[in-house]
Amino acid sequence: MYRAGVSFSILGHAAWAPGLAAAEEWAAWAAAPAPAPIAHAGEPGVRAMPPMLRRRLGQLGKMALDVAYTALGERTGVPTVFCSRHGETARAIALLDDLARGVPLSPTAFGMSVHNANAGLFSIARSDQANHIALAAGSGTLEHAVIEACGLLADGEPAVLLVAADCPLPEAFAPFADRAEQPHAFAWLMAADGGTERLSLQWAASDAAEDHGGLPGTLDVLRFYAAGAPQLERVAGRRRWRWSRGD
Repeated sequence: MYRAGVSFSILGHAAWAPGLAAAEEWAAWAAAPAPAPIAHAGEPGVRAMPPMLRRRLGQLGKMALDVAYTALGERTGVPTVFCSRHGETARAIALLDDLARGVPLSPTAFGMSVHNANAGLFSIARSDQANHIALAAGSGTLEHAVIEACGLLADGEPAVLLVAADCPLPEAFAPFADRAEQPHAFAWLMAADGGTERLSLQWAASDAAEDHGGLPGTLDVLRFYAAGAPQLERVAGRRRWRWSRGD
């Protein structure tokens, strides 16, 4: 039995991955019976960000902030929820390697390795002091981020920007990966109502095993959204999640 769940409207949307930028490209990718694997190399330009700040970003940060700028537009004062299952793991591995070799750690590299680094840089670049949150919750990261964003909407925020991004794990962690991660990012500008599309999310406890052969969770939901599918059910984090269009 699913709980009542949450529902929200989408005021704006953007998505980016290597080789996939335009809405038509995402729609064609999502409509395929077995979506083609996304290339690992490539990153967006993030032209809206000042160059001095932009050069601090890695692939994950560039993807996340590119879609954030696009979805948010000129709006200011909008709370943001950034989510990533693995975050800047490649930076963290590089820092640990330096530490093991006795190399002094770079303060800038460390600052950009923490989970809220990209959210903070986005705030600095836009001189926007709106609340921002960064979270990770395993394979159910996106669902928990949506619940967090809907909590902000329920508290009276007129809109919330949700940004989801992930990259493949570094080689050192490859033996522990439970699915084939692919680089991608998307953003939803969410509101309680008034958008052109409305999505609902429900959940229930589950002992079923996760499908480790499928798409990563965030990309699975992005496919559901880009394809215009009526519903998606998936198991993650000992929960069964049901996404659907409409209330």
